[in-house]
Amino acid sequence: MFRDIKHKVVFEYFAKICSIPHGSGNTIGIADYYCNFAKEHNLEFYRDDMNNVIIYKPASKGCEDKLGVILQGHSDMVCDSVGEFDFETQPIEIVRDGDIISANGTTLGADNGIAGAMMLAILADKNAVHPALECVFTSDEETGMFGALALDYSKLKGKTMLNLDSDGEGTITCGCAGGARCHISMAMDKCANDKKCYKLTVDGLLG
Repeated sequence: MFRDIKHKVVFEYFAKICSIPHGSGNTIGIADYYCNFAKEHNLEFYRDDMNNVIIYKPASKGCEDKLGVILQGHSDMVCDSVGEFDFETQPIEIVRDGDIISANGTTLGADNGIAGAMMLAILADKNAVHPALECVFTSDEETGMFGALALDYSKLKGKTMLNLDSDGEGTITCGCAGGARCHISMAMDKCANDKKCYKLTVDGLLG
């Protein structure tokens, strides 16, 4: 499917990722795949109970004195479909139309499967020139950053991190608005009402 496409190896890894169910909360299989990849390529790796995975690759020859870099993406995807589809067991069916890649009736999971594919490609490339790499695959990002929050950061040595969860090819975004959740509960009594109703909106923020 991808033999004539630029960066063919990246999309071959992406197709493999699509073949493994990896919706939020269902990341055991994809974590298994990343760990088995590390074993096959004789790379050190770490995995925790949240199915976060870190794969380590030593610096290439001549780059041993360079500062290490952390590459990071998340392993889960948003699951939605136009019809019945079992995201727990069924693989995503990739559809290619020229340079456009989509899925047949479901979400594709390029957010953030493409990050996983790019990391695997550089980890597998014996000719790549790079400093020491720590490739971090965090779980359950789409439902609340739960994998990243649980990660043991003492397992990382790098001081520079590239988060590969952006959709601007060739663009690096510096900075982030961050994220927060606020749960508010209050007791209310329902009653008939003929008064005006108001809609409260928060906008105009800098983030």
